[in-house]
Amino acid sequence: MRARRRVVGEINVVPYIDVMLVLLVIFMITAPLLQEGVHVRLPQAAAKLLPVHPNHTPIVLTVNRSGQLFLNIAAHPRRPATRRVIRALVMAVLRHEPATPVLVKADRRTAYGSVIGAMVLLQKAGAHGIGLMTRPGPVHRGS
Repeated sequence: MRARRRVVGEINVVPYIDVMLVLLVIFMITAPLLQEGVHVRLPQAAAKLLPVHPNHTPIVLTVNRSGQLFLNIAAHPRRPATRRVIRALVMAVLRHEPATPVLVKADRRTAYGSVIGAMVLLQKAGAHGIGLMTRPGPVHRGS
C-alpha cells in the first residue's frame, strides 16, 4: 500500500528573501552613480538654497561647455538629448506632477545664449519656476 503525502500549504519565502537582498545591494550601489549625471564645472554663488521637496525628484537639464543638452530623466541621461525629446519628457512629467522642481545645470564656461536657450526650452515645455544650479561659496568673478 502506498503512503499518502500530505499537501503543504505554506510558501517557502527564503528564495524570495535572497533575491530581495541581492536587488537591495544592486540598488544601493547604482543609486549614487545615477544621481551624478554629466560632469560640469558649476559657477560659485552666495545664493540661498532652494527648498527641498522630498517627494519630487527634480528635473535637471544640464548644458555642457559645448552647448549639448542632457536630461536626468531621459532614458540615457549621460547621452545628449534632442530638444524634441527634452520637451516631450518635461511636458509629460509636469503634466503628471506640476510641483516638480526644474533646474538648469550649466558649465561656468558655457555660452550665455546656450543657457538661455535651455531655459526657453523648459518654459515651452511648461516649466514656470526654473532654478539655476551653482556651487555654494563666494561669488566667483573673473574666469
